[in-house]
Amino acid sequence: MMHWNSNLCAFAVLLVLFGCTTGVSGSFRRPTRVGLVCCEQVSKIPIPRNITLTGYKHQNALAPCVEAVIFYSNTEKFCSDPTARWIQRRQKDLKEYKD
Repeated sequence: MMHWNSNLCAFAVLLVLFGCTTGVSGSFRRPTRVGLVCCEQVSKIPIPRNITLTGYKHQNALAPCVEAVIFYSNTEKFCSDPTARWIQRRQKDLKEYKD
């Protein structure tokens, strides 16, 4: 059985805390982009109007994915919080993509 010394335990705790704080702080400053497979975090910040959106898709929460509205532009995908107040306005007149 592996024995943890106090330095290793302290290092592990610091890594966990650092991961939690960087994940939380980064998601609310700018629109969140889609990862390789799905949205693992979302943003309530509106997507700038100068980005032309082409459509959107709803994503259900199934770990590690979270519930999200994914907006598509010609070059990017954005993970948005479905409870954000601006979502319905941006969905208007956009095509809804289905799986």
